[in-house]
Amino acid sequence: MPNPILPLWEYIPDGEPRVFGDRVYLYGSHDRVGADMFCDYRLKVWSASVNDLNHWKCHGDSFHTRPDQLHQADTDWTDHELYAPDVVKKGAKYYLFAYILWAKGCVGVSDHPEGPFKLVSRYQYDESTGGDEGIFNDPGVLVDDDGRVYIYYGYEKSHMGEINPENMTEILPGSYRENLIPAGDGETDFFEASSIRKVNGLYYLIYSPRKGNRLAYAVSESPRGPFVRKGTIIDNGIDYPAGNNHGSICQINGQWYVFYHRMTNGTLTSRRACVEKINILPDGTIPQVEMTSLGFEESLNPYDIVPADIACVLKGGCMITDQDYFTRMVTNIYVNSVIGYKYFDFGEDYTSGNMTFSVKVKGAGCMCSIHILLDDDQKGKEIGCCEIDRHDGVYQAPVEKVTGRHAVYLVIRHNYEGWFKECFDQRNLFDLLSFVFIK
Repeated sequence: MPNPILPLWEYIPDGEPRVFGDRVYLYGSHDRVGADMFCDYRLKVWSASVNDLNHWKCHGDSFHTRPDQLHQADTDWTDHELYAPDVVKKGAKYYLFAYILWAKGCVGVSDHPEGPFKLVSRYQYDESTGGDEGIFNDPGVLVDDDGRVYIYYGYEKSHMGEINPENMTEILPGSYRENLIPAGDGETDFFEASSIRKVNGLYYLIYSPRKGNRLAYAVSESPRGPFVRKGTIIDNGIDYPAGNNHGSICQINGQWYVFYHRMTNGTLTSRRACVEKINILPDGTIPQVEMTSLGFEESLNPYDIVPADIACVLKGGCMITDQDYFTRMVTNIYVNSVIGYKYFDFGEDYTSGNMTFSVKVKGAGCMCSIHILLDDDQKGKEIGCCEIDRHDGVYQAPVEKVTGRHAVYLVIRHNYEGWFKECFDQRNLFDLLSFVFIK
C-alpha cells in the first residue's frame, strides 16, 4: 500500500501505531474533509495483519463526545472535539487515553483493541501538581516491562506522571515531572505530540518540536527522564505544503516504521496517514528519512495507473484536493509547478520497443506541457514532454526507455508569450488525476 496507507478518502492524522497479537492497529484523530477545524467528535480505528500491510480494515467508531444516529455520547461533561488518542494493553484489557479540546481528558476501556471503548473516568490527579490543567494534551502512554504505567503529555512544555496500574486513571501522588525535554535552542524544543516507546532498554519520546512540520525524538535511560534531544526522524514540509506533524514509531515483523500525516486541501486540516521505513542504529540513533510515495511498498509500479494524489513532492503552489469520494486530484498547478513521486521500479529487461507516458487531466482552458524528469526536478534527465490542451481528456507522448529505480518529477511549463503571459503565469493550468507509463 503506497502513501497514504489508508483508503484515499479517509483522514486519520496523529497516528499511534500499536501491534496487538497478529495485527497492527492505527489509532488517531479523525479529520473531516474540507473542514476549517482540526479533528472530529468521534474516533475511528483501522488495522491490518502484520503479514499483509496492504489491506487495512476499518473497525468503525470507537469513542464519541457527541451523539450520532447510532451512538450515544461517551462524555457528559463536554462535547468538544477529540484529538490524538493513545491505546495500551494492561492485563486483558485495552485502555484508550483521550485528549479532548479545551476539556478534561479521560480513559476508556474495552475487551478488544478496536473498541468500542467504554468510559472509565476522567483523569484523577492532584490539581496542584497535575500539569496541563487536566487536559493531558496529546497523551502517550507506556506500560513498562515491570508493569508500571507512565503517561506523557503537554503543549509547549513536556509533562509526565505515573499512572496507578490498578485503575489506569489515577496519577500517583509525587510522580509528576515537567520539562522532560529541557529547553535548548528553541527550534527543536518540545511543542506537542508526545509519544513514548521503549527500544532496547532506552526510552524514546517522539514529539513535534517548535519548528513545525517535523517529528523529532529524544532519548533517556529512565522513563522519568530527563530526555536528550537526538534529532529529526522525518520532516513533512520538505518540498511539500507545510503543516504540523504527529505520529510515532512501530516495529512490524522486524522492520521499524515511522507513522506520520500529510496535509491536503491547502489547509492544515484534512490530514492523511502515511508511513516510512526507518532504521534504529546500534548506538540508538534514528537517521532522518525522506518523505516518499512508497508507504509499505519497496517500489511503485510505473505500469500500473498512478493516482495523482500519492505525490510526495508538491512545489510551486500545487496541492491535493478531494472533490468527492471518487475524485481526488492535484490542483492549483501553475507554470513551474513540480509534482513528484518516489520511487518507481521500471525493471531491468526493457531493451526494445517504445514507451509512452499517458496522463488524465481536467482541463482549465490553457495549453501547456508536462516535462517528465528522472531523479531531480531541476537537473534530472528529461525523458519526454507531454502537451496538454484546454479541455478534459487523456493525453500521451513518447518517452525514452527507462530501466531501474527512479523518482519521477512532472514539471509544468507553458508557451504563452506577449501581453498575456503574466496572466497565464498566475492561473491554474489544469488538474492532474492520474498517469501511467506504457510499454
